[in-house]
Amino acid sequence: MTILFWVIALLIIAFVGYFFVGRAKLPEKITWGMAFSKSQAELLGLDWKETYLALLDDLKFKQIKIAAQWNLIETKEGEFDFEDLDWQIKEAEKREVEVLLVTGLKVIRWPECHVPGWAESLSWEEREGKALVLTEKVVSRYKDSPAIKYWQAENEPFFPFGLCPFVLPVSFVKKEVALIKSIDDRPVIISDSGEGSLWWLPASIADVVSPTLYRRIWVPQLGFYKFYLTFPHPAVFYYRRALLIEKLFGKKVISGELQAEPWCKSQLSDCSPEEQSKTMNFEFFKKNIEFAKKTGFDEIYFWGGEWWYWLKEKQNDPEIWNEAKKLLMM
Repeated sequence: MTILFWVIALLIIAFVGYFFVGRAKLPEKITWGMAFSKSQAELLGLDWKETYLALLDDLKFKQIKIAAQWNLIETKEGEFDFEDLDWQIKEAEKREVEVLLVTGLKVIRWPECHVPGWAESLSWEEREGKALVLTEKVVSRYKDSPAIKYWQAENEPFFPFGLCPFVLPVSFVKKEVALIKSIDDRPVIISDSGEGSLWWLPASIADVVSPTLYRRIWVPQLGFYKFYLTFPHPAVFYYRRALLIEKLFGKKVISGELQAEPWCKSQLSDCSPEEQSKTMNFEFFKKNIEFAKKTGFDEIYFWGGEWWYWLKEKQNDPEIWNEAKKLLMM
C-alpha cells in the first residue's frame, strides 16, 4: 500500500510538473487569423458582407476561418446553394487571404450541429450519409481554389458541446477525413477542446490538430450551481500538450479559436453589456492576447470579430477593433 501510494504521488508530481511548470518556447512569428460566421454577424444585426470585408480590408487579416453551414446550403434535400460561400471564397482569393474551410454536420457557432429541417427526422445512419454528400460537394467545389489552406472536418467532434449527439462517432469522422483526402491533398484539421482534452484522438486521425483557447466562461452544466469560471491553466499547459502531439503523432498543432468575445448566459445577441463585460472587455481582450503569445502556438485564430465590429458600428466603441488593428500591423 505504501509503495502504491508513493508511485501515485510521484506520477501526480510528474504530471503537474510537466503540464503546469515552466515556459513555452516562443515562435519567431505568430500568424493571426480570424473565424467568421455569416449567421453570427446577422444575429448581431450586422450586414454580414460588410463585416467580412471590414475584417479583410480594414484589419487586413490574411487568414480566415469560415464554414460550409449545412442548413444554409441545403435548405431543401438535394438542392445546394453555394452563392454566399462562393462569395466569401472569391473575396479571399482577390486579397490572397488563406482560408480554413470547415465542413460537415457540426461546424462553428451555436448550435454547432446546423442540421437542416428536412434532415432532423432522419436516422443517424441516414443523416451521416447526407452529411458526407455535403462534404463531398464542398471539397469538390473548392478544391481548385488557391485560397484554401486547410480543410476542417467537423468542429470539436469528440467534445460534448452544442445541440448535437454527445459526441460524433469516430467511424463517421474517419470516413469524412478519408473522403476529403481522396478529393484534395491539402491538410485536414480536426479541432478539440483546448481545456478539456489531451487532443490524442484528433491527432490519430487528422493532419493538424486545432484546440480552442478560452480563459473565462459561464458554466451552466451543473444545473443546481451555475457560475463564471476562469481557467487556471498556465500557458505552458497548451505548449506541453502540443509537444506531445508533435512527438507522438508527428502532427502540427495550431490554436483555432482564441476567445475574444463574451461567453454569456444567453446568445450574445441577447446579452447585456454588463454581462458581456464579465467574460470579455478591453482588458480581458489584451490579457488573452498576451496569454496566447506565451503558449508557443505560431498560428492563432481569433473568435469574435463579428462582436468587435458590432461594438465599433453599433455601440460606438472601437477600442477592441483598434487594438486588433495595431496587433496585425506589427
